[in-house]
Amino acid sequence: MNDFFRPEVRALFWRWREVCFAAAVLALGLWWAFTGFGITRWLGVIFCIIGIGWGIAGVQRARFAQDGDGPGVVQIRERRLAYFGPLDGGVMDVADLARLEIDPASHPAPSWILTGIDGQRLAIPINAKGAEGLFDVFAALPQIKTATVLDVLERTPDARATIWSRSRPLLH
Repeated sequence: MNDFFRPEVRALFWRWREVCFAAAVLALGLWWAFTGFGITRWLGVIFCIIGIGWGIAGVQRARFAQDGDGPGVVQIRERRLAYFGPLDGGVMDVADLARLEIDPASHPAPSWILTGIDGQRLAIPINAKGAEGLFDVFAALPQIKTATVLDVLERTPDARATIWSRSRPLLH
Protein backbone atom coordinates (compact mmCIF):
# COMPACT_ATOMS: atom_id res chain seq x y z
CA MET A 1 0.00 0.00 0.00
CA ASN A 2 2.96 2.33 0.55
CA ASP A 3 3.76 2.16 -3.16
CA PHE A 4 0.27 3.28 -4.18
CA PHE A 5 1.03 6.99 -3.66
CA ARG A 6 4.25 8.82 -4.46
CA PRO A 7 6.13 9.93 -1.32
CA GLU A 8 5.43 13.63 -1.99
CA VAL A 9 1.68 12.99 -2.35
CA ARG A 10 1.69 10.88 0.81
CA ALA A 11 3.51 13.71 2.64
CA LEU A 12 0.95 16.22 1.36
CA PHE A 13 -1.96 14.10 2.62
CA TRP A 14 -0.21 13.62 5.96
CA ARG A 15 0.36 17.37 6.34
CA TRP A 16 -3.30 18.17 5.59
CA ARG A 17 -4.80 15.13 7.38
CA GLU A 18 -6.60 17.17 10.05
CA VAL A 19 -8.30 19.27 7.39
CA CYS A 20 -9.41 16.13 5.54
CA PHE A 21 -10.89 14.60 8.71
CA ALA A 22 -12.57 17.90 9.59
CA ALA A 23 -14.11 18.03 6.10
CA ALA A 24 -15.46 14.49 6.62
CA VAL A 25 -16.99 15.48 9.99
CA LEU A 26 -18.48 18.60 8.39
CA ALA A 27 -19.92 16.57 5.50
CA LEU A 28 -21.49 14.08 7.92
CA GLY A 29 -22.89 16.96 9.96
CA LEU A 30 -24.36 18.63 6.89
CA TRP A 31 -25.93 15.38 5.77
CA TRP A 32 -27.51 14.80 9.19
CA ALA A 33 -28.59 18.45 9.49
CA PHE A 34 -30.41 18.46 6.14
CA THR A 35 -31.78 14.90 5.99
CA GLY A 36 -32.33 14.04 9.63
CA PHE A 37 -35.12 14.98 11.99
CA GLY A 38 -35.38 15.53 15.71
CA ILE A 39 -32.19 14.98 17.67
CA THR A 40 -30.31 13.77 14.57
CA ARG A 41 -30.71 17.19 12.99
CA TRP A 42 -29.29 18.87 16.10
CA LEU A 43 -26.41 16.41 16.22
CA GLY A 44 -25.72 17.34 12.60
CA VAL A 45 -25.54 21.02 13.53
CA ILE A 46 -23.14 20.21 16.37
CA PHE A 47 -20.99 18.11 14.00
CA CYS A 48 -20.94 21.06 11.57
CA ILE A 49 -19.67 23.41 14.27
CA ILE A 50 -17.03 20.88 15.37
CA GLY A 51 -15.97 20.28 11.76
CA ILE A 52 -15.60 24.00 11.02
CA GLY A 53 -13.56 24.64 14.19
CA TRP A 54 -11.39 21.59 13.60
CA GLY A 55 -10.88 22.63 9.98
CA ILE A 56 -9.70 26.12 10.93
CA ALA A 57 -7.24 24.69 13.45
CA GLY A 58 -6.10 22.08 10.91
CA VAL A 59 -5.38 24.72 8.27
CA GLN A 60 -3.26 26.66 10.78
CA ARG A 61 -1.33 23.53 11.76
CA ALA A 62 -0.77 22.57 8.12
CA ARG A 63 0.54 26.05 7.31
CA PHE A 64 2.93 25.84 10.28
CA ALA A 65 4.27 22.35 9.54
CA GLN A 66 7.49 21.97 7.56
CA ASP A 67 9.06 18.92 5.92
CA GLY A 68 10.73 17.65 9.12
CA ASP A 69 14.01 16.85 7.38
CA GLY A 70 16.03 19.45 9.25
CA PRO A 71 18.72 18.82 11.83
CA GLY A 72 17.72 17.71 15.30
CA VAL A 73 14.66 16.48 17.13
CA VAL A 74 12.11 18.46 19.15
CA GLN A 75 10.28 16.86 22.06
CA ILE A 76 7.53 18.42 24.15
CA ARG A 77 6.62 16.61 27.34
CA GLU A 78 4.57 18.03 30.21
CA ARG A 79 5.16 21.67 29.23
CA ARG A 80 8.90 21.09 28.92
CA LEU A 81 10.47 21.68 25.54
CA ALA A 82 13.63 19.82 24.55
CA TYR A 83 15.71 20.16 21.40
CA PHE A 84 18.43 17.64 20.59
CA GLY A 85 20.54 18.89 17.70
CA PRO A 86 23.74 17.72 16.06
CA LEU A 87 25.75 20.67 17.41
CA ASP A 88 23.69 22.07 20.26
CA GLY A 89 20.47 21.59 22.15
CA GLY A 90 18.79 22.25 25.41
CA VAL A 91 15.74 21.99 27.60
CA MET A 92 13.39 24.82 28.56
CA ASP A 93 10.14 25.01 30.48
CA VAL A 94 7.37 26.61 28.46
CA ALA A 95 6.45 28.78 31.44
CA ASP A 96 9.98 30.25 31.41
CA LEU A 97 9.77 31.44 27.80
CA ALA A 98 10.31 35.21 27.63
CA ARG A 99 10.82 35.92 23.92
CA LEU A 100 10.19 34.20 20.59
CA GLU A 101 12.12 35.22 17.49
CA ILE A 102 12.79 33.85 14.03
CA ASP A 103 16.31 34.01 12.60
CA PRO A 104 16.35 33.54 8.82
CA ALA A 105 20.16 33.77 8.66
CA SER A 106 20.88 30.71 10.80
CA HIS A 107 22.46 27.76 9.06
CA PRO A 108 21.31 25.34 7.54
CA ALA A 109 17.69 26.49 7.88
CA PRO A 110 15.84 29.42 9.48
CA SER A 111 15.43 28.84 13.20
CA TRP A 112 13.10 29.70 16.02
CA ILE A 113 15.07 31.47 18.76
CA LEU A 114 13.49 30.91 22.16
CA THR A 115 14.84 32.97 25.04
CA GLY A 116 14.07 32.10 28.63
CA ILE A 117 13.57 34.50 31.53
CA ASP A 118 17.04 33.60 32.80
CA GLY A 119 18.65 34.41 29.43
CA GLN A 120 18.95 30.84 28.17
CA ARG A 121 18.64 30.66 24.38
CA LEU A 122 17.44 27.72 22.37
CA ALA A 123 17.75 27.77 18.56
CA ILE A 124 15.44 25.27 16.87
CA PRO A 125 15.41 24.90 13.06
CA ILE A 126 11.90 25.37 11.68
CA ASN A 127 12.15 22.06 9.84
CA ALA A 128 13.53 19.92 12.68
CA LYS A 129 11.78 16.62 13.31
CA GLY A 130 8.87 17.21 15.68
CA ALA A 131 8.93 21.01 15.24
CA GLU A 132 5.25 20.99 14.25
CA GLY A 133 4.50 20.48 17.95
CA LEU A 134 5.82 23.98 18.59
CA PHE A 135 2.58 25.35 17.12
CA ASP A 136 0.68 24.30 20.25
CA VAL A 137 3.40 25.77 22.47
CA PHE A 138 3.34 29.08 20.61
CA ALA A 139 -0.46 29.21 20.52
CA ALA A 140 -0.57 28.85 24.31
CA LEU A 141 1.61 31.92 24.89
CA PRO A 142 -0.33 34.84 26.37
CA GLN A 143 -1.39 37.54 23.91
CA ILE A 144 0.25 35.91 20.87
CA LYS A 145 -1.43 36.12 17.49
CA THR A 146 -1.10 32.85 15.59
CA ALA A 147 -1.77 34.71 12.33
CA THR A 148 1.43 36.71 12.94
CA VAL A 149 3.43 33.52 13.49
CA LEU A 150 2.06 31.97 10.29
CA ASP A 151 2.66 35.14 8.25
CA VAL A 152 6.26 35.41 9.43
CA LEU A 153 6.79 31.74 8.63
CA GLU A 154 5.35 32.10 5.10
CA ARG A 155 7.31 35.21 4.17
CA THR A 156 10.54 34.83 6.07
CA PRO A 157 11.98 38.26 6.95
CA ASP A 158 15.46 39.37 5.92
CA ALA A 159 16.72 39.85 9.48
CA ARG A 160 15.93 38.42 12.91
CA ALA A 161 12.40 39.35 13.91
CA THR A 162 10.75 39.25 17.31
CA ILE A 163 7.35 37.58 17.11
CA TRP A 164 6.39 37.59 20.78
CA SER A 165 7.83 38.76 24.07
CA ARG A 166 6.51 38.50 27.60
CA SER A 167 5.26 41.79 28.95
CA ARG A 168 7.21 42.88 31.97
CA PRO A 169 5.20 43.94 35.01
CA LEU A 170 5.64 47.52 36.14
CA LEU A 171 6.95 47.86 39.66
CA HIS A 172 5.22 51.17 40.36
